[in-house]
Amino acid sequence: MTSLALSVLLALVSAVCYAAGAILQEHVAATTPRLAAAPLRRGSWWAAVTLNGAGAVLHVIALAYGPLSVVQPLGALTIVFALPMAAIFVRRRVGGSGWRGALLATVGLAGLLSLTGTSRAQALAEQEGVWLVVITVSTIAVLAGAARLMRSPVIRGVLLAAAAGTAFGVSSVVTKNVAVEWTWDAWQDALPGLVTIGLLASGGVLLSQASYRGAGLASPLATATVVNPVVATAVGIAALGENFRHGTPGTLLALVAALVASTGLVMLTVHNAEAEAEAEAATEAAAEETPAAPVAVAAGPGAPGHGGGGGGPEVPDGPIGSGPHEVPDGPDGPAEPGTPLLLPQPIPRQPTGEDAPGPRLPECGEAVLQHHA
Repeated sequence: MTSLALSVLLALVSAVCYAAGAILQEHVAATTPRLAAAPLRRGSWWAAVTLNGAGAVLHVIALAYGPLSVVQPLGALTIVFALPMAAIFVRRRVGGSGWRGALLATVGLAGLLSLTGTSRAQALAEQEGVWLVVITVSTIAVLAGAARLMRSPVIRGVLLAAAAGTAFGVSSVVTKNVAVEWTWDAWQDALPGLVTIGLLASGGVLLSQASYRGAGLASPLATATVVNPVVATAVGIAALGENFRHGTPGTLLALVAALVASTGLVMLTVHNAEAEAEAEAATEAAAEETPAAPVAVAAGPGAPGHGGGGGGPEVPDGPIGSGPHEVPDGPDGPAEPGTPLLLPQPIPRQPTGEDAPGPRLPECGEAVLQHHA
């Protein structure tokens, strides 16, 4: 197996791991209270972290064997794998517009990155690496701050996913840089880059986890999937000597591919926003259509009390306030049906037996139904 084929295989398995991790992250976000440490108590969240870690390791190995312009486009297959996996394993329905948006985003991204050419592998200078980290952290901070100001869960999720994609993209660039410069004799020189990779990857995982809360799966995942390789490619072109193939025509085709990917992302965002609005409207309509159950007392002849005199009617035994209380049938036969008397509270049960041998006057707040011949 050639190194290129190995890098493609590793990138495909990495995309499957990322897709499974994203599904678990979205499930945890939808079923966990809004507490910072709440996901840490869920085994499924740790499973998602493990899958994302495995995907990251496979991605790093793929970058070591193949060029950035080949490995990164295959990462776009994450969303292609995630949507059918979510439909199969968690029964999450994906509408036609969601599939079309995912397809456009993936095709546009693959077309964009397939036009990225490669040149001799080169590493970032030390000063360039510092500026890259500063710009990356500043961009992530701005996106996360803007997300906190948004009330719409979908827009907030997209902004957080863009921050996560930025972190993952720059992490891939630093990984490629470490792979190019790596020597076993001077591995200590790679420690700053390894620490940077760990911090960016961890921040990306936390940001992507937050992006799924209330925003569903498709929009945040599509955003991170698009932003990640676009950022990596932009840095590769600007600092690593990579460029678009076929000169000016290739550049124009790359712009068209970027437009297609952006259209797919917008379709996914609008689709999720409409689905969220429909779900909220259905919930409000169901709450308005559910009437409060009144307590009904059917009008009819009275019946003698238990164990004694023939006073007023008595409410049958049963738990007070557990449902409608109906006056029992009289001695002459069943009571004729009539219009029920609706009371805000059930009639209190009167004591019976030897301690109440005869009729008594009702107390304040009680009601007694008398039989009228």
